[in-house]
Order: sequence, then structure tokens, then C-alpha cells
Amino acid sequence: MEQQTAEPTIGSVRVLVVDDQRPFRAAAAAVIARMPGWEVAGVAETGEAAVTAAAGLRPDLVLMDVHLPGIDGAEAAARVREVAPTAVTVLCSTYRAEDLRIDPAGPGIGGYLHKEELGAPVLRELWERLSPAA
Repeated sequence: MEQQTAEPTIGSVRVLVVDDQRPFRAAAAAVIARMPGWEVAGVAETGEAAVTAAAGLRPDLVLMDVHLPGIDGAEAAARVREVAPTAVTVLCSTYRAEDLRIDPAGPGIGGYLHKEELGAPVLRELWERLSPAA
């Protein structure tokens, strides 16, 4: 299990990236690293690891793949909500949201992001719309 952590920076949006595919974790981390005021709080590759990481890291935003080994992203999102109630979890997939067997309004799910849309403007818009301070 790969897990990296970063010390929090005051006023930054701390993001936990959860995906079983290393290329997506790396791409998401690279996008976030280039965003002023944003930082990668950690990465995880399973739903269970995401819950553990969220409990310790207390991220602001969790980008979580839908299809993960072990518990899926929707179940992990519900569990993250229990251990890090202020975190906003956005499910990610290469599939269209309507093609997935998830309830987009399910417990702990704040939104959905198609992986092809990953980029700074989209992440900022999602955060502005979904953050607790919004």
C-alpha cells in the first residue's frame, strides 16, 4: 500500500487522492501540486486505505475512484464521512456518472468528476461549489 503524507499548510485545500491506478494518482497529484493554495495531503490505493488515511490526515477534499479493490468508492466515501466529517468526497471514474451503479446523492458523496475532466479549473469549481464554506 502506497501512502504519502504532507504537513498541512495554513489556508490550503488539502486533498487525499485515492485510486488503484498509479498513473491517475500521479496525474492528480501533479495537477494539485501546481495549484496555488492546494496541496496533496496523501494518496491511497484502496477504499480501506482511504478511510484510514482520511482519519489521520483530515483532508478537505477526497478524490476517490469509484472502482477500488476491497470496498468500492461509494462505500469508502460513506466511511470517510464517519471518520472525517468535514471532508468533501468527489467520486471519479472513466465512466459517465449515469453509467455507474452508484447513488450520486449517497452518504458521503459530494460530487462526481469524470477523470478526463481533471484539471485545475474543474477542481477549483468543484471546491467552490461543494466546500463547507461555500
